[in-house]
Amino acid sequence: MSDPAAHTQLVPPSSVVLVSGGSRGLGLAIVTDLLESGVKVAAFARTVTPELAKLADAHPDRSHVGSVDVTDLAAAQAFVRAAEERLGPIDGVVNNAAVGQDSLHVHTATADIARIIETNLTAPLQLTRLTVRRMLAQGLRGRIVNITSICAQRGFPGLVAYSATKGGMDAATRSLARELGGRVLVNAVAPGFFASEMSAVLGQTQLDQIVRRTPTGHLTEPEEVVPVVRMLLREQTNINGQVIVVDGAASI
Repeated sequence: MSDPAAHTQLVPPSSVVLVSGGSRGLGLAIVTDLLESGVKVAAFARTVTPELAKLADAHPDRSHVGSVDVTDLAAAQAFVRAAEERLGPIDGVVNNAAVGQDSLHVHTATADIARIIETNLTAPLQLTRLTVRRMLAQGLRGRIVNITSICAQRGFPGLVAYSATKGGMDAATRSLARELGGRVLVNAVAPGFFASEMSAVLGQTQLDQIVRRTPTGHLTEPEEVVPVVRMLLREQTNINGQVIVVDGAASI
């Protein structure tokens, strides 16, 4: 009788990770953590900040950075090819690049809705398709981590289009995990509100209310999200198709 364990193919930790939107905030914190963990990182953003450039200079053999608009598929393809030539095959992706929203839905222009959807939903789906195709073609088993938001699970005024895109990425995470059959582990991390994120929409009063109903008593910090992303990329787990919320139980 055959041993089922003999047929199990574990997905190894990612060794070359692509991070979109890696120039500031959570994206920069993820890039920093991965480089400090010994991982090779390819990171892009619309603008390469001095902080990201400094990181690349400090890790010249394990990093590749560039200025790329995530909605420019041709530019993203060129960046991925250049990154793989320099660092090796990409076997991990963090879809972090996104734009926010600061208007009630009835006041949001059609062009702004389109821009939010293109950046936060269409572009990461295209980038994921591009990288997964390359992984499968090279016989790799990999990891995908989508950075979504608690907004996908709770309602907040002024964030209708943004919430719709994050909810779409949560749904895509589950379907892609099923579609890829375990060859690539696909998960999402949904942070709560950061201290500096979208405060113009919520206002200080609503932010204070969120803090009061959060058992841990504070808004989410990037440093609290980074270990979860690292675990999904680097640890041997059977977590797949999940959305992990990091918000101090504010949404419960």
